[in-house]
Amino acid sequence: MILTFAVCEPGTMIITKANLSDLKDLQKLEKICFEKDAWPLLDLIGVLTLPGITRLKAAESGIMLGFVAGNLEEHRIGWISTIGVLPEYRQKGVGNSLLEACETHLTSPEIRLTVRKSNLAAIHMYQKRGYLTWETWPKYYHDGEDALVMRKLRAV
Repeated sequence: MILTFAVCEPGTMIITKANLSDLKDLQKLEKICFEKDAWPLLDLIGVLTLPGITRLKAAESGIMLGFVAGNLEEHRIGWISTIGVLPEYRQKGVGNSLLEACETHLTSPEIRLTVRKSNLAAIHMYQKRGYLTWETWPKYYHDGEDALVMRKLRAV
């Protein structure tokens, strides 16, 4: 599956399935996007290889611009476990395109995700896509910041 979206001139962003060959690029993306909260190596290997996980990358000219992963959990609830976009490509539709593509694969009536309470740009993007704050997980992140759990209900 290849989805193509125009991002910024002159390049074209392509969203494709990610796999283990993307490990080094994903490690770099994680460190840039999440710093202290970046997933360790074994978690990255898992997200790229374990069955039942939707894993998609956005790339332009061979460079990984962003990554998203999600899966179906018990009771048919979809979870977006991670989504990250390089800072210089934010606010250009990359995150929205990745989220939309991942949602298409998660055939569940409910999708949830977590986001830092301070990440207003991401929260705004999620709200525009129909997510509402459902609950707060206190001190979820390594530095003690709370996470908002957002969810989207949809007919499937």
